[in-house]
Amino acid sequence: MKKRFAVPVALGALTALFLAMPSIAALKSGTTAPDFTLEASLAGKDFTFSLKDALKKGPVVLYFYPSAYTGGCDLEAHTFASNKEKFDAAGATIIGVSADSIKRLNQFSSDPNYCAGKFPVASDADSKVASSYDLKTTAAQSGLNDVRGATIDHAFIQRVTFVIASNGQIVATLSSEGDHLTPDQHVKKSLAIVQNIQAGKAP
Repeated sequence: MKKRFAVPVALGALTALFLAMPSIAALKSGTTAPDFTLEASLAGKDFTFSLKDALKKGPVVLYFYPSAYTGGCDLEAHTFASNKEKFDAAGATIIGVSADSIKRLNQFSSDPNYCAGKFPVASDADSKVASSYDLKTTAAQSGLNDVRGATIDHAFIQRVTFVIASNGQIVATLSSEGDHLTPDQHVKKSLAIVQNIQAGKAP
């Protein structure tokens, strides 16, 4: 049975918030990806994620998303988890980043319907890493709940995916606004890019 993703309780307010976000600036292809370390969660367990260390293993798919436990972000996480073996085969590391607290991410990362313990998600609670990638954030509004009914009390980072080659250069920037991509298309596009990198083709 195909997994259905519920919408947030305060759908109208959340949709309005996303539509009100500033237009994408985002670092472009050919730019050196800013290095960072963040507290992250894999299968519900805390660890420190280092971009520099991850790049030693191959390309990195760095995807920013607004919030765990909201419709589009849940679909995106589920799709990344479902395709994790294909990213592994291409030698690529997946890391999701949002302003969610590590407590929320410990739940999200282990949830079998979403990250399913297959890849890590990191907490950029002060949005400093997002800012270093030229992404804008929007403060959460009161009265917003996630699909579980829990209050969302953190900022929202725009949905943008960066594919970073092992030499640290950004080879692709994918956005929902500029490229009109749905959350699951971020996964499909980034997978195709890392597969091309593995095959020695231009992204």
